Amino acid sequence: MTSEDLILGIDFGGTKVALGLSDRTGTLRATRRLDTDAEAGAEQVVARALAAAVELSSGAQLAAIGVVSPGIVLPDRILLAPNVPGWEELHLAELVSAAFPAVPVTVGTDAKAAALAEWTWGTLTGADPAVFLSLGTGIAAAVLVGGRLLTGANGAAGEIGYNLRTPQDADGFASGAAPLEEAVGGRWLGTRATALLGRPVTAGELFALARENTEAKELVASALDELSMHVANLAIAFDPARIAVGGGLVRSADVLLPALRERLAAAVPFPPELVPARFDQDAALLGAVALALRAE
Repeated sequence: MTSEDLILGIDFGGTKVALGLSDRTGTLRATRRLDTDAEAGAEQVVARALAAAVELSSGAQLAAIGVVSPGIVLPDRILLAPNVPGWEELHLAELVSAAFPAVPVTVGTDAKAAALAEWTWGTLTGADPAVFLSLGTGIAAAVLVGGRLLTGANGAAGEIGYNLRTPQDADGFASGAAPLEEAVGGRWLGTRATALLGRPVTAGELFALARENTEAKELVASALDELSMHVANLAIAFDPARIAVGGGLVRSADVLLPALRERLAAAVPFPPELVPARFDQDAALLGAVALALRAE
């Protein structure tokens, strides 16, 4: 390998695809973004992304490729897949390898990869154990012990969006529900805020409105009460040294983080340090790079 070798990262998301060429220090040299156009199906997303990746990396000496997606990425399918028609049937590693036949390809889950990026270059460096909390359209967590991701027996460790909310919850994964995510995930907060305020509102806009609008403030407070309880339980279970909070909702850190810190201080025997993630925009993309480097 030479200093000219670059890593190609591909982050498939529910609404966008991010591509990046990075050096070994996690510095992105070039990036590109595409709309997912989910309604048109999985095949066209992958085809357009790979064509753009070939163009982006033209002339570069690729050492490795990392690819991440929501869900549990297996060789022949993707479990807990995003709501893109056909995504669960994708052979993602095989498709990428066909476009780049001479380059090693590593695939993984986006939130876990983002955690690895934060541990490698970000605010989780040196923390053991460490937790990455992804709060965006959906909700997920990732745990690192000794710098190694805790994947679980089925790759589903940290899928806290499926947490039950009360002992009376009858609906869970088997019925197609993700109870916690549907209560406090960004997409569902936006839906609830839209119904409450009578106009289209995103989760980010909801947090901004909560500073002056009473109804928005009550909705945000209720969501943070519930979310903070689950984060506290996560901290009790794993006793992390540090939790980094990433995802789109961390842009409202001035509202989000104090609520989480207050619950952690009150409920957890040994409250962990709570910090905003370093990478609020490109965490999963850099995670794809970190996965590729880790696999070498």
